[in-house]
Amino acid sequence: MNDPYETTETHLERLLGRALNSFDLPDTMVDRLESALAHASSLHSSHHSATLHRTTYRHTYLLADGSSLTLWELVHNTGRGGADQHELYTEETEARLAASRLRAFGRQQPGGAGGDGRAVAPGAWPEAGPDPDAGPDAGLDTGPDADLDADLELLGRLLATAPAAPARTYAPDDSPDHARRLLRRAENPDRPGEETARLLRSAFAHHIGQAFGRQCLADGRDSGFTLYEHAFLLLDGTELSLWEVEHTATPDGRHMCEVYADERTARGAMELRARVR
Repeated sequence: MNDPYETTETHLERLLGRALNSFDLPDTMVDRLESALAHASSLHSSHHSATLHRTTYRHTYLLADGSSLTLWELVHNTGRGGADQHELYTEETEARLAASRLRAFGRQQPGGAGGDGRAVAPGAWPEAGPDPDAGPDAGLDTGPDADLDADLELLGRLLATAPAAPARTYAPDDSPDHARRLLRRAENPDRPGEETARLLRSAFAHHIGQAFGRQCLADGRDSGFTLYEHAFLLLDGTELSLWEVEHTATPDGRHMCEVYADERTARGAMELRARVR
């Protein structure tokens, strides 16, 4: 990953330019990176199976004020024709959560039974989040040749019977900025409005949990659906949750983010997206 002839400035331009979600990085972080004097990149973890290649890199930068800053890059082959996709995260936990959503992709591809994956680096982590294939539907054929109605029926059952979220552990980590970026990237017109944004300015801690993840056919194409709960703890002691739907049921297969104020509406939006023909 380290090119001895590549300047830190060029490295950053290349890294930010290829990331699908570079717009989601905090503006303050991007501003700080402009003062980077040197950098080092290393392989953190890697997973390879018959259908899914997923690698995580750690990029650390030495800044002009003597401090350091780290970005986590997730690279995976889920683009059209197996093309590499790049994503950037500010925390290892965020990169790990993003990596866990790819598990369903590997299982649903031809030959992707999930038993031939292998961790390659010492820093590799076990898969996280609820297992969408557990239970009576495990092993059900939902590959490209599966019947569309069966896929939709399976998705509906999973939406209705998803397990309860585990106990939350809140982390104080610039939660108002996280809420602002989450609402900014939401593309649905009925996303929470200014009143919710105002309440979230008083958030001092938050927790992100994956509530659902699945690959199925939508409009005749293999599409991925993931549901996240972003729970915020406010200064007055109350909790407020936003529900993020991330999916690829778009005309060009790109990732799309939608945000809803409650879980029921978010799950309804996923089911509606899956039934578009």
